[in-house]
Amino acid sequence: MRCVIARFPFDLTKSEVEQSMSGITPEPVTGLAVTIGRRVYPVMQVGEVITRQSRRDFTVGEMRRALTRLGFTCHDAPAVTQTWDARADEGWLG
Repeated sequence: MRCVIARFPFDLTKSEVEQSMSGITPEPVTGLAVTIGRRVYPVMQVGEVITRQSRRDFTVGEMRRALTRLGFTCHDAPAVTQTWDARADEGWLG
């Protein structure tokens, strides 16, 4: 599929993106995320890997459109669950 990212045309396929991301460790997700295989990656990290461009050169919207058209699922960052630390409350309770 041809898509334009940062004013440059790219011919991408879903399998090429999966192969490019296969050896990459996901960074912590703080914004928009994409699920590739069983891993969740930040959209900007995927864009940087597949375009070989700086993250400043393209937008989240461009990458979301391209990845969605390729058949990937884009979603917001997973909710962070806070854990309760009993030691932190000991000072307040006495």
